Amino acid sequence: MSKHPVVIYGASGYTGRLVAEYLRQFHVPFTAAGRDAGKLQAIMDKVPGIETATYDCVAVEHTVEGLTELFKGSKVVCNMVGPFAALGMDVAEAALAAGCHYIDTTGEQNWMIDVQEKLGDAYAQEGLLLSPCIAQMYTNGEIAANIALENPGVDTLDTLVLWGGDPTIASTASIFTILMADHLYLENNEYQKWPGDASFNVSVPGQHETALVLTWGGIAHPVWFKDDPRVITCKSRGGLFNQTVMQGVVQVIEIIETQVKPLPTEEEQQAAIAAITAQMPETVTPPRENALVNRSLDSVIGSGPLGAVQVVIRGNNNYQQTGLLQAYAAFSLLSQPPKRVGFASACQAFGHRELLGVQQRFGLVGEPVVTAV
Repeated sequence: MSKHPVVIYGASGYTGRLVAEYLRQFHVPFTAAGRDAGKLQAIMDKVPGIETATYDCVAVEHTVEGLTELFKGSKVVCNMVGPFAALGMDVAEAALAAGCHYIDTTGEQNWMIDVQEKLGDAYAQEGLLLSPCIAQMYTNGEIAANIALENPGVDTLDTLVLWGGDPTIASTASIFTILMADHLYLENNEYQKWPGDASFNVSVPGQHETALVLTWGGIAHPVWFKDDPRVITCKSRGGLFNQTVMQGVVQVIEIIETQVKPLPTEEEQQAAIAAITAQMPETVTPPRENALVNRSLDSVIGSGPLGAVQVVIRGNNNYQQTGLLQAYAAFSLLSQPPKRVGFASACQAFGHRELLGVQQRFGLVGEPVVTAV
């Protein structure tokens, strides 16, 4: 049983330690949980300012029973352990059984839809929040979309997210899960499937260059706006500023579409993926972010029958934005009930202007630029 109100599950990872750093700044005691307490402690010892935090490190087995026992006594579970399609359901079930709010950083659209269908109503009945996808890549675009929707008549969202930097080990591990799943967009209030190899060259606000982007698993926004009465259509795309990396991802997608997906069994598909990953360079934990290098850009064009508006939000230190968003969500849940319970996005649960404001307080995003187009 945890003796602190927040559990960071997967705290030894790159994002987990950032969540710990920001929970410290909000003066929120936490339990850092994972498979190896010694490894957790060694990593926590390196978190800036950790000597002023109240926390402990706990080893736990990844089972519903073991996680439920750990989560008891806490109020919020911040889950950093992916791929979520494979590992997330156990954590969400355990959080529900322990009476905890559940938040995570997933980018797996198929996992979002799955957990909504299986556990959304149960969380709502218990007055608990089930909110996956609280992360820079998804939440800031949702903030921009909601600012666009402040303009009457907007009913269609075209979202773009770009970021600069290196993916973490966990992010890289989840890419193949994302690429194997269907990628969905929202059109006339119904999910539609992107072609598996869809890629686009898009114009980047403030640049002469274009960017190569992908559907990236469909991204979170079509799911969040599926039942929003203001929105009938939502398409999302994303990628890195680094064109060379993106071209490499396109090549991997081509291999998956032509050589992996046609295989008749899941076992054969997994073996083929293992063979691909074995040929790829080993992923290492990236260095701590540099605000002059690691930048983010979210652009949303909201349109309707009689006009359109573009909202652009620029930021820095992408993973730090995610750590802050997770920590603030936990802090808010300890302070007051969420605006919505059950399956809900960060903006639906905490308010898009509130989430924008907290990131501006920490100097991680700028003022949104709103332009009629």
